[in-house]
Amino acid sequence: MQASLDYSGKVVIVTGGGKGVGKGISERFLSLGATVIICGRTEPEQLPQIGENTAIFSSVDVRDVDAIFSFVEHVAAAHKRIDVLINNAGGAPAADAATVSPRFSESIIRLNLLAPLNFSQACNAVMQQQASGGAIVNIASVSAVRPSPGTAAYGAAKAGLVSLTTSLAVEWAPKVRTNAIIAGLIRTEQSHLHYGDEAGIDAIANTIPLGRLALPQDIGDACVFLASDLASYISGSTLTIHGGGEKPAFLGAANVE
Repeated sequence: MQASLDYSGKVVIVTGGGKGVGKGISERFLSLGATVIICGRTEPEQLPQIGENTAIFSSVDVRDVDAIFSFVEHVAAAHKRIDVLINNAGGAPAADAATVSPRFSESIIRLNLLAPLNFSQACNAVMQQQASGGAIVNIASVSAVRPSPGTAAYGAAKAGLVSLTTSLAVEWAPKVRTNAIIAGLIRTEQSHLHYGDEAGIDAIANTIPLGRLALPQDIGDACVFLASDLASYISGSTLTIHGGGEKPAFLGAANVE
């Protein structure tokens, strides 16, 4: 059988799939014919849409375990299958690790690590019963593999997500494949909150070997590949998408010829 990126007849869940990176991921799956179900606390003003194929939205707080399992049960009952789960929802505001409240840190870990674990567990129960199994892709961050000052709990949670990915790949094989994406700096509609104005964004882009920030579609391209039959022997892996990485700081400080 020839492998392809055709998702016609496939059901894909994208958490936080209505904006930013999640929207780019949703649009890539929609463009390939998938039925895409997105979830979040609030419905986006405009649902991801490619042609006549529009994402389906459900209101779900991904930090609520009962809400997760109820949502997945509903999707499985309504669509008779779940082929792909993209654990994209996450994030964290800046906070000083020396003074941040324990309650805040717990909420960040709940959102960025426990929610993906709970979603994966719920979807795995469905995928294991399908002849075709399923695929799970966890969206991590470069904060998982380098210092994350100002977002220490977030970086720790994303590092945990990478580790979780490798463990689930062993436990849930051969029916369910799990992989992670370590995403670098990404340009979204909220980039100015993190990087400043256009001049600031351009300055940051100049520090990246490929000369630009990633676009949400770049992450979407990786997701559709990892979840497809083209990646049928890839599981427990981490794909790093950061445009070549960050230049070591010492290169700018050194004064040798």
